Amino acid sequence: MSARKTTTTLRVAGWLSLILLSLDLGCSPRDFLTRRLAADLISASDTFKAPQLLWLRTGIVSNKDFSSPESMVLQRRGWIIGTEQKCPSGIDPPPCWDVLLTPLGVETIRPLISSAIPDSGPAIQVARRELLGISGISKTGGFADVEFTWRWVPINQVGAALYDTGVRYQSSVGFRGYDDGWRIVDQSIHTNQTLDEALRNAQPAAP
Repeated sequence: MSARKTTTTLRVAGWLSLILLSLDLGCSPRDFLTRRLAADLISASDTFKAPQLLWLRTGIVSNKDFSSPESMVLQRRGWIIGTEQKCPSGIDPPPCWDVLLTPLGVETIRPLISSAIPDSGPAIQVARRELLGISGISKTGGFADVEFTWRWVPINQVGAALYDTGVRYQSSVGFRGYDDGWRIVDQSIHTNQTLDEALRNAQPAAP
């Protein structure tokens, strides 16, 4: 190859490198909605990271509350007991129950109580969400729907009694592209769901 051709080839390669570099500098990793980016944004969101709370209802409660799935688990573990009582005004359906922590319940549950809200009783953090994977991404212009699979992971003994880590949930959340990259939508846009709606509307997924 002649020196002239070699010089021309090097110049072309140099220009191509500069063009590719400028394109690369003008793009952010958030400009492309990959499965990895979607997973990172979902996992890092405050909504996804919010722990699951159990509201511990003691005192006089309705039969509906005393027979709830969570209450039945606590009863079977010997953490709460209830004695049948006449329902006071405003609490129904009968019968009502006077719910108390057992000595074992005091030992197990009381150290976990983190806060209390008026009329709701003390709250216990029992589980956190774990993202298992992105199932698929459907894009339409600057909008996208991302399907993902997740599960509850117990963070204490009470959570372990209430949640089975083998149960998977399938959710779909909306994303929107902005000038600084993709973001999870925080309000409903077209058919896209917010992450909070996606988690509340989750469906059990096959393992």
